[in-house]
Amino acid sequence: MLYQLSYRRTYKQAFRMAQKVLVTGGGGYIGSHCVVELIEAGFCPVVIDNFSNAVRGEGDVPESLRRIEKILDTSIEFHELDLLDRPGLEKLFKLHSFSAVMHFAGLKAVGESVEQPLRYYRVNLTATMNLLEVMQTHGVRNLVFSSSATVYGDPQRLPIDEQHPVGGCTNPYGKTKYFIEEMIMDQCKAEKDWNAVLLRYFNPIGAHSSGLIGEDPQGIPNNLLPYVAQVAIGRRKHLNVFGNDYDTIDGTGVRDYIHVVDLAKGHIAALKKLKDNCGCKVYNLGTGTGYSVLQMVKAMEKASGREIMYLIAPRRGGDVASCYADPRLAEKELGWKADFDLERMCKDLWHWQSKNPTGFTNNGPSS
Repeated sequence: MLYQLSYRRTYKQAFRMAQKVLVTGGGGYIGSHCVVELIEAGFCPVVIDNFSNAVRGEGDVPESLRRIEKILDTSIEFHELDLLDRPGLEKLFKLHSFSAVMHFAGLKAVGESVEQPLRYYRVNLTATMNLLEVMQTHGVRNLVFSSSATVYGDPQRLPIDEQHPVGGCTNPYGKTKYFIEEMIMDQCKAEKDWNAVLLRYFNPIGAHSSGLIGEDPQGIPNNLLPYVAQVAIGRRKHLNVFGNDYDTIDGTGVRDYIHVVDLAKGHIAALKKLKDNCGCKVYNLGTGTGYSVLQMVKAMEKASGREIMYLIAPRRGGDVASCYADPRLAEKELGWKADFDLERMCKDLWHWQSKNPTGFTNNGPSS
């Protein structure tokens, strides 16, 4: 017990001295898992979120952060803030000396972006412009940006490497990611002391091994695996499979799925890369292996031990047939590689979903 207390005291003392990293959208799925990895790597995250993709917990703090505090026996500084609130952002930057920013905040549903393009352009682009300008004003020159494989559009070749053409996006969400990448690249060219790492994610799934934090979509899930998990737990009757006439192994869409913890560790590797005064770098974060929708359904049936009902529906606007990464550049330059396989991804997702049948709105996870 003395050892444990001593460890905690030392851990917290080191934490107070750690470099501060601003995490925008840090209450959400990917952001919260990155907060865990930041703390474990010795950084001090300061989190902002507007609760558009986060569940409000006790004390008006995202429930995900409350649970992280329990997992790691620490405290996390949180501010409820929308990046569209420029004065509020200025005030925050006056309070803190940030060594870097991790930028996750933004609207992120492909289908919704097709239906509401102006909203996506206004929110995602204006928010990022505010952030970059406030960073510039306060001398913060290091940025890790949460981009997406959607910037590649309909793939011209597979697997997709970082040299693949970008900009031919099939939906407004992807276009906002592409435009933001261009803004950051231009800023790094204009001011040589800026460093940025743009991380093009493929499809994050899974959850923290504790089962205490995971993906909790508000309303109907836009992504495949949360929907599949909700069918397995009994919250939804069946899965709609959007299209079975693609040129793929079984006619359903193929994607590169990556464990969210692997993805979060990629952000820590990117943060360390910034210290090399790297300029602007781009990396894919994926496994390099594609799985179809029906293959994912079978994998989740195995993980959950339950049958998952599905119906074939028409194709969804903005979707592509296949998309999977060539992740070798990240391994070469960041020293990062995905560790967890599909079985582990589904196991951890089911652990989260079965402990939290209704997500963060439970009165606490079940045993």
